[in-house]
Amino acid sequence: MTTLQLQNIVKRYKTNTVLDNLSLDVADGETLVLFGPSGAGKTVLLRLVAGVIDPDEGRVLIGGEDMTDVEAEHRGIGMAFQNFALFPHMSAEDNIASPLTATRSSADAIKASVGKVAKLLKIDHVLSHHPKALSNGQKQRTALARALVGSPPLLLLDDPLRNVDAKLRFEMRLELPRLLAAQGATVVYVTQDYKEAMALGDRIAVMANGSIRQIGTPEEIYNAPADIEIARLFGDPTINLLDVTPKKGPHGIHVELSNVEVPLPGAPEEVVGRDCVIGIRPESISFTTAAGAVPVDVEAETPLNEKTVTLVLTARKREILVSRPAGTPGPAQGAAAIAIDGSTAFLFDKATGALVRKTATAHGRNGEAA
Repeated sequence: MTTLQLQNIVKRYKTNTVLDNLSLDVADGETLVLFGPSGAGKTVLLRLVAGVIDPDEGRVLIGGEDMTDVEAEHRGIGMAFQNFALFPHMSAEDNIASPLTATRSSADAIKASVGKVAKLLKIDHVLSHHPKALSNGQKQRTALARALVGSPPLLLLDDPLRNVDAKLRFEMRLELPRLLAAQGATVVYVTQDYKEAMALGDRIAVMANGSIRQIGTPEEIYNAPADIEIARLFGDPTINLLDVTPKKGPHGIHVELSNVEVPLPGAPEEVVGRDCVIGIRPESISFTTAAGAVPVDVEAETPLNEKTVTLVLTARKREILVSRPAGTPGPAQGAAAIAIDGSTAFLFDKATGALVRKTATAHGRNGEAA
């Protein structure tokens, strides 16, 4: 059984604390995604688990065994980092095979294993090439193949699809979960792409400023972001955020947009009269001609392949993004009206940014109502 436990990890560089008393448990066979903006400490954490750098405080346990002072080569870890770290004098095939060569596997077993993973990653046609003859995407896939080939019990993957073209990146988002599940490895996967995080992770740990701000399943984080900053990180186009003060009327708790009441079913009484920020996903808003809708002015429309995003203004000139499937009719300019599904709206405390009301209607991983 290969579990990973990080206990009260602290890492400093001079006066800069990069990891701040961080603790984390990864279950056997789980794929945990470390997600967050650049500088959050994700790669430093991965290198610390790998044994490339040492913590200033805290412990690293792998399979229940304290590995804090164990050298990297004795930790039984497969690694693929952003900088590729390929041996320039070796062919792609020999680079991929190096973990198996180190364990003195047979030549036939090495060839079969390398061929299998290279075919999966679509680099079997460049196995004879040296790194200088490979594109960045091919180098990245070679490094990923090297990490996967020996079926290590713990895999550390640092944004391994970053330099891969869009088509292959999409394909690998589908293929990697199946491959990782088949290997049964425990995986820590770093990315700055929220779609990748939601597609690959059993759980996502959202990092910022050297600490974990929230950890949960993709659905939990999308439907109940712990604060405004996390809500902003998940979704494309980004979530709409508007200052509001919820009120209570004959029909329940609501907020007002363009002088129209938008009901918030299930909102707690404590939000009434409180300075809040309402968060509304663009896909939860639609254009309508029905009575009682929120009047807006259409400012701009942007087609984005599978969807069309429209920028509208409320009566107070506050901006709202509306997302609809491509080909769906909608106004391109002038006066219009929108229907807002208040059951999918969040409320955050304006002063702290903390979530005070999650959605009453959940969304799936793709943002569609579940």
